[in-house]
Amino acid sequence: MNFTAIIEAILYLKAKPLTIGEIAQIAGCPIGVVEAGIIDLIADYGNREGALEIAETEGGYCLRLRPEFEQLVQKILPLEIGKGALRTLAAIALKNPISQAELVELRGSSAYQQIQELMERGFVRRRKQADGRSYWLTVTEKFHQYFEVSDLSNLVES
Repeated sequence: MNFTAIIEAILYLKAKPLTIGEIAQIAGCPIGVVEAGIIDLIADYGNREGALEIAETEGGYCLRLRPEFEQLVQKILPLEIGKGALRTLAAIALKNPISQAELVELRGSSAYQQIQELMERGFVRRRKQADGRSYWLTVTEKFHQYFEVSDLSNLVES
């Protein structure tokens, strides 16, 4: 197997942006080899008329669907999250992390069901607090990818 194919497999399997250094560490090869492999992959995918591309993002390089296919994704895999759940998700993202107790106080008792839905969809992670009384809620990598938000400090409460 050549390193370009290994790099392509890593980007596919990780399904998130990776830096050159992270790819080199996973592939077990020098950074220069990864840089050359990324250049080859960008050129290769650029010459194809396929649905995928290698893209450079703030977080690194990733294998992703070309932007012109986004409407197809929405048609095939629509994300049907209600307004209440979206508001709950926004509150979690803005506070990140936020205690479940604080969120329920802020959003009301319906937040319990919304948290469950958001966890099932993979947008929110819950972990027990040290005192064992409540949970910490944080957004996941899937949240960052789906909503194309890499830095939560850019979000502003309105």
